[in-house]
Amino acid sequence: MVARMRYRFADCELDAEAHDLRHLGRSVHVEPQVFDLLLIVAEAGGDLVSYDALMARIWDGRIVSDATVATRISAARAAIGDDGRRQAVIRTVPRRGVQMCVPVVRAPRAAEDAAPAPPTAPGLARQEIRYARSADGVNIAYAATGTGPPLLRVGHWLTHLDLDWQSPIWRPLLDRLGRHHTVYRYDQRGTGMSDRDFPGHGIDEFVADLKAVADRAGAGPMPIFTASQGVSVALKFAADHPDRVSRLVLYAGYAQGRYRRGTETARQEAKAHLELVRTGWGQPDTPFLKLFTQIYLANGTRDQVQHLIQMQLASATPDGAARLRDVIDHFDVSDVLERVQAPVLLLHGRGDAVHPFEQSQMMARRLPNAVLVPLDTDDHVPLPHTPAWETLMAETERFLDGQV
Repeated sequence: MVARMRYRFADCELDAEAHDLRHLGRSVHVEPQVFDLLLIVAEAGGDLVSYDALMARIWDGRIVSDATVATRISAARAAIGDDGRRQAVIRTVPRRGVQMCVPVVRAPRAAEDAAPAPPTAPGLARQEIRYARSADGVNIAYAATGTGPPLLRVGHWLTHLDLDWQSPIWRPLLDRLGRHHTVYRYDQRGTGMSDRDFPGHGIDEFVADLKAVADRAGAGPMPIFTASQGVSVALKFAADHPDRVSRLVLYAGYAQGRYRRGTETARQEAKAHLELVRTGWGQPDTPFLKLFTQIYLANGTRDQVQHLIQMQLASATPDGAARLRDVIDHFDVSDVLERVQAPVLLLHGRGDAVHPFEQSQMMARRLPNAVLVPLDTDDHVPLPHTPAWETLMAETERFLDGQV
């Protein structure tokens, strides 16, 4: 059963040689047969593993009861934060077998441990994931990649540090930002590799998460790049800690969440989005996913759309995603805009169907030192193959270099 490999999936890491399972960065003790079951399913990488194959490898071909197999599968799910009702990580195919339903990243253990990593180009260094403790004790997963002075990227609704590093959407962005900066980014509470369970229901806890990562990045002022609801968090942080922020790049964000925009249309939109998340999160061919794709990646390629679907269950459970959606739709930082001292670059697609262009217009009017650059796109997520993406990156680089 021993293989010299590490397997990363959802918020877990399985070290086959060391016989070590980690969930949310913590070592989890499991019985040998349960560990072997997880290893077999991880090795399959999404392919179906039949019950016969499980018996052959775990029990050396001996016949065991269905109840025994079901017990091991249940224990495996419990160890990785899954359960039989959600089946968010390990899915059962009745009378056939089990399979992993999130992406699996493989890393050769012997190559990593026996020799130093080969040299890489700037911005492409191997990623190392660490944890910072927020003010209320929540563990926030963060990573630093690239070369140069620090740049903070605020977490948003749909991230996963490990999967973002393999993403056809986010990896090009990280590489571009990492050409001239060491990019500190993190999974916000409730998502990705950070703690899924968390107290609090307001923006202050999210600001504290950003501060915890900023403290790891350094004590001096540094620039921030962020998008979507991360914009509200960054603005509140900049208002509360003006000595920690040098510049802000804010993409497709808002100061007022849907419930705080003062219109019945926005409130109904928030309720509809929340219900769609609860009923369709991570489920292919549902109305939610079709709508999600249409409004978030209007011009997405097949690979980009598929990756975003895979990211959903890896980043958050359906209940967790719905709770976060409700919390961030109540964000309102419109009362702190005049207190933000740092220069601000606002970029927003004119046709963004997730957060309206008018939110960035309002922020540009009220922030003391802001520039607004409209983008000719209706995508909410920045897509590397589109002209708007190149405009976004070029304007960001000019701004961070002090040319704007």
